[in-house]
Amino acid sequence: MKRISAPRRSASLSAQLVDSLRSHIESGGWPVGTRIPPEQALIEELGVGRSTLREAIGALVHLGLLEPRAGDGTYVRSSSELQSVMVRRASSAQRDNVLELRTVLEEYASGAAALRRSESQLRQLRELLADADAACAGEDTSAATSVDALFHRAVVRASGNDLLIEVYDHLGTALTSSLGGLPWDAAHAEEHARLHRRLVDAIESREQGDARDAAAAIVQLTRDHEPRTPPAAEDR
Repeated sequence: MKRISAPRRSASLSAQLVDSLRSHIESGGWPVGTRIPPEQALIEELGVGRSTLREAIGALVHLGLLEPRAGDGTYVRSSSELQSVMVRRASSAQRDNVLELRTVLEEYASGAAALRRSESQLRQLRELLADADAACAGEDTSAATSVDALFHRAVVRASGNDLLIEVYDHLGTALTSSLGGLPWDAAHAEEHARLHRRLVDAIESREQGDARDAAAAIVQLTRDHEPRTPPAAEDR
């Protein structure tokens, strides 16, 4: 019978370094999107050998936390392994599947927010609506997309479900980016804003059903406004 391997008495130096760097990233010591210090600077700061550092960096690259860029150093790609895996999976999924998942999460979260939101959370949602209106009035698409992402995260946070909040935070980029890049005309932009106001009104009134309906309608608007791929020449 095959014996069970005994646990190691102590972790290797590179394994300890992986844990240390991972904790540093998760705590925001190196924010997502930033370039980590050069190799020599890390060797001097951490007091480790070059091979140990490279092994640890390689492990974090494999986990999806770091991303090497040829000629430009190594950047923080994600703040956690879970986020890296979930975003990568969502990014490779069919758009309809992403929208369906977004509907499930946001519809439930919106209903829960209507029951559990605090006055400060409600004020934040109102402020984000005002920011969104200002971005749209200035025709700043990038700012509007950014505010929209903050708005939906704020709704989920108002749900009071810690696990749902964590999952949504990890998937937020992939989910909310579904609105980015769409050629929103004035009519769709106004409908989009109206539905968001309706959602906040329902959350303020603690109308759980109305909040869920508004959240689902927001995602459906995105789905309906999906640009259609022209048929192939041979199909015409």
